[in-house]
Amino acid sequence: MEPTIEDVANDLREACKKTEKQIRRMLEHGVFEGEQTYPKQHGEMKANIMLAVRHIEDARMRLGKVCQYAGDGVSIYDKA
Repeated sequence: MEPTIEDVANDLREACKKTEKQIRRMLEHGVFEGEQTYPKQHGEMKANIMLAVRHIEDARMRLGKVCQYAGDGVSIYDKA
């Protein structure tokens, strides 16, 4: 039997969360302890790491929207 769309989306959301944590750990890499070869090199690297994090966060949110609209279409924040 095929898994529900919500199950697939939730599995992918978990994978995104794991990937996000791995990306964030890049900020602790030893390369940032040494001197920079070029001006702004470390700053640009860190900025792009954080952009990757933001994109992964956005992907998780959008997969959550798949679950929302596969159900009743109402955000959990709007339910009272």
